[in-house]
Amino acid sequence: MNTLRNKVQLIGNLGNNPEIIQLDTGKKIAKFSIATNETYKNAKGEKVTDTQWHNVVAWNKTAEIAEQYLEKGKEVAIEGKLTSRSYDDKDGNKRYITEVVVNELLMLGNKQ
Repeated sequence: MNTLRNKVQLIGNLGNNPEIIQLDTGKKIAKFSIATNETYKNAKGEKVTDTQWHNVVAWNKTAEIAEQYLEKGKEVAIEGKLTSRSYDDKDGNKRYITEVVVNELLMLGNKQ
């Protein structure tokens, strides 16, 4: 049951090409965002699509796969965990970020 404590599964489309960062240690990080859509009918019976954007981070081998195969618009399924962090911007304001750290990545859609 411990594995269910912080688990996220999303299917969506990449909003941008992955940003690849090579660390001094040799490790790679891939950062990208994915959009998930939910469609429902509002009180007037009109069809409404709600789009949510999610920040995603992949490390090491998964980052290499993202670098090689993922591009803007591609549909992916990811499984991972939610993490939050904060930093101070150039004006000294504290900023907060919530990200999904990928454990598994599955490329969906047609092969090019």
